[in-house]
Amino acid sequence: MADTQNDSIRLTVEKERKRLLDFIRKRVPTQEDAEDILQDVFFELTNTYRLMKPVEQVASWLFTVARNKITDRYRKKKPTSLEDHFAVRAGDDGDRLDISDFLPSNSNSPETEMMREAISDGLMAALEQLPAEQREVFIMHEIEDKSFQEISEITGANVNTLLSRKRYAVLFLREQLQSLYNDLFNT
Repeated sequence: MADTQNDSIRLTVEKERKRLLDFIRKRVPTQEDAEDILQDVFFELTNTYRLMKPVEQVASWLFTVARNKITDRYRKKKPTSLEDHFAVRAGDDGDRLDISDFLPSNSNSPETEMMREAISDGLMAALEQLPAEQREVFIMHEIEDKSFQEISEITGANVNTLLSRKRYAVLFLREQLQSLYNDLFNT
């Protein structure tokens, strides 16, 4: 019986691993997080088989567990600072991106670099002041380029709630950054 269970688990892991990892990877910031969640999902599968709980639609069950694990990770694991959150790995070259890398620049003159740094610092300070739920939606949508549907799947909040949170975040950020804009552009 145990050999049959082990074979069933092994075959399921082999069959669903790539699809499941791709699904998870699109929803978490790092490959390491995706691998951790994937291992948690397969651990749940193993425990379920060992407890003799039947799983009729294994693929559907795996994706549901993965979605729940992703949601749990976002609820539990908050970055220690926004700078850490924005300092993400870019591609395979391992270069790190900073929030200022998301800001436009036509030149690398000292004035431009100073302006980019001031904007970056102002944005970071304003984002820190946002309520966590508004900040989370703003970052996922604007920085991580996730759709509201993806954010809904990750957080469990409905799309209208997410739209509202983002709207409040944008209004707050606009107000907070207006004085910085006035200072930088002497208006």
